[in-house]
Amino acid sequence: MTNYPRGPQRIVCLTEETTEWLYLLGQQARIVGISGYTVRPRRARDEKPKVSAFLSAKIDRILALQPDCVFGFSDLQADIAAELVRKGVQVTIFNQRSIAEIFGMLYQVAAMVGEAAKGEALLDAMRRRLDEIAAQASVLKRRPRVFFEEWDEPHISCIRWVSQLLTIAGGDDCFAELALMPMGRDRIIASGDEIVARNPDIIIGSWCGKKFRAAKVAARPGWAQVNAVRDEQLFEIKSADILQPGPAALTDGVEQLHRIVMAWSQHHD
Repeated sequence: MTNYPRGPQRIVCLTEETTEWLYLLGQQARIVGISGYTVRPRRARDEKPKVSAFLSAKIDRILALQPDCVFGFSDLQADIAAELVRKGVQVTIFNQRSIAEIFGMLYQVAAMVGEAAKGEALLDAMRRRLDEIAAQASVLKRRPRVFFEEWDEPHISCIRWVSQLLTIAGGDDCFAELALMPMGRDRIIASGDEIVARNPDIIIGSWCGKKFRAAKVAARPGWAQVNAVRDEQLFEIKSADILQPGPAALTDGVEQLHRIVMAWSQHHD
């Protein structure tokens, strides 16, 4: 019987989450190109060629790597995907925006590289830990109101999977209704006054591409009266840990959310 390849052998990952997942699956040898924004795992930056940003890609460099599959994320990379498809490259674009969709994407990738069983075992461990965190949060006497800020100017509230992880971790998203919106432009909060009015107990910043500055947030006009500012409950979670819709958010990201909420609850029982 002819020994045909089992799944793609030369993969380009246009975003970080598929790179991290392939490393966790022990299938990093299949990766021939990555996003320049990749920081998880750190070693990937030294081991793999960087061929894309988020909204742009070096098409010629990708083609030179002769990939048999390119993994991308969302409609924001649709133009890159279309150009590669026209060049004859197989492209798989995922569009996960919720916890369930992240799990689904991770399983699909694992199956594509012949590691469905290992992938399911890793995903089961993540599910168990999420259940444990939810159980611990369920006994809290009071759940804090949390404003999670993805960007500062303009204010952008968190995407769906972050809002869902926040709920699991024991907090209540101040702008849960905006989390249903898949695009950042639809989660813009027009005025800081609206945030003040919702009076979050905790503020978490994750400004993609720049460092969260708690002092800058606390100094916003009218924000001194906000519970989170008054009680010095302003925190940063790195975007690579929470805003990548993949393993990082389901592990390190939710753990950081949970620690912040549980620490707050110890002083507000």
